[in-house]
Amino acid sequence: MDYYKLDDTIVAISTSLGKSGIGIVRMSGAGVLKIVDQIFSSKKGESSLSFQSHTIHYGFITEDIDVVDEVLLSVMRAPRTYTKQDIVEINCHGGIVALRKVLNLCVQKGARLANPGEFTLRAYLNGRIDLTQAEAVLNIIDAKTEESLKVASRQLSGGLSDVLNGLREKLIEIISEFEAVLDFPEEEIELSRKKIILNKLKNISDELKNLLKHSKEGRLMQEGIKGVIAGRPNVGKSSLMNALLGHDRVIVTSTPGTTRDVVEEVIDLGGIPLRIADTAGIIETKDLIEQEGVMRAKKEIEIADIVIVVLDASSSLNKDDEFLFQQVKNKEHIVCINKIDLGINLNFKDIKKYGVKNPVQTSAIKRLGVEELKEKIYNLFMDEKIDLSTPIVTNLRHQEAASNASVALDAAVKNLTQSLYLELVTQDVKTALVEISKILGKEVTEDIINSIFSRFCIGK
Repeated sequence: MDYYKLDDTIVAISTSLGKSGIGIVRMSGAGVLKIVDQIFSSKKGESSLSFQSHTIHYGFITEDIDVVDEVLLSVMRAPRTYTKQDIVEINCHGGIVALRKVLNLCVQKGARLANPGEFTLRAYLNGRIDLTQAEAVLNIIDAKTEESLKVASRQLSGGLSDVLNGLREKLIEIISEFEAVLDFPEEEIELSRKKIILNKLKNISDELKNLLKHSKEGRLMQEGIKGVIAGRPNVGKSSLMNALLGHDRVIVTSTPGTTRDVVEEVIDLGGIPLRIADTAGIIETKDLIEQEGVMRAKKEIEIADIVIVVLDASSSLNKDDEFLFQQVKNKEHIVCINKIDLGINLNFKDIKKYGVKNPVQTSAIKRLGVEELKEKIYNLFMDEKIDLSTPIVTNLRHQEAASNASVALDAAVKNLTQSLYLELVTQDVKTALVEISKILGKEVTEDIINSIFSRFCIGK
């Protein structure tokens, strides 16, 4: 894989830009110490080229004779580093100007700006981590709940990789045995040995199915649920949003139409990130601003995994409510009858004709029924609690490859049982091996690599 030049020295700001106590400029490559030696002045007057691995040094970044910033320089020599190359990290004061000045000096002295995720890409290409672990790095960065962080951390530590590598080795052994027989046509697999191989293939397939058993839940932990709160103006959508969050995030007034734009936040729903959006009231209007708000609300409904349809318990169903029911009839949705503290004047017969069953009754202002609503959303997506201590498939790429491998192994078992041509059985097992290797990154295209690492932030 030579589409990235591994001999380049790359540099990036690895911390968020903005005011902070510390900002870090990170470099990786064979030339990092030569570059640093030109811009770093040690307090002790030592040359950076003499610094030992895994040491920290106090000094100054300078341009000519001018001091740019007072820094701590961390030196890590290959191969015991994140990228398995020489790495330096310049710990600066966390101001935008100072960080960018240090970054520019590194570029002037020979480094190039890193691409998104290029440090982790080098860790993968240099064999420090496999592709599942590289993806786990991204999942840790993107984690929205403690549970999703736990799953990603276990994947980074090699939990999923260990299982897949074990299965891969077993498949290689079986293929080697098959090919040895194919090389000597006069030889045959003994019946007793055939039974052993069949059991091995079945066990490998079962292990893959076990990994896939909770893949839906695993993906939800990482990707989250896209939810939308929708309803006509003044039914309490923003109040419900605040109640779900547990704090006041959205402006709430008695004036209809306060919310004109989409406001999105993340709620921890029993370990599942619920990305919930509060939208403008859906009505027919001639007001241009309200029309834009309604259009955005409709777009949010289109891409949502679930829509929370909010009705006002204190008033009758009207044409705007009926219009919204038409919008969500083909979407997963929950009906929330809000403002029950003001009395219930809503005729339940009117909403039953829209197929509504077991609506949740809430008072967002008084925080009544909110936990029931959360539980109902959770139960729609999560079939059962899962054991986070075991490896879990968390993304679609892994899921598809593991599923393809399992199908190929089932075909191999069937063909071997029926004593069909050994060449066919061997090809089925090889197909399974390729699919498992794809997950680990041993059989992967440049397009897949670029797709994965383009989602990383620059500096990681």
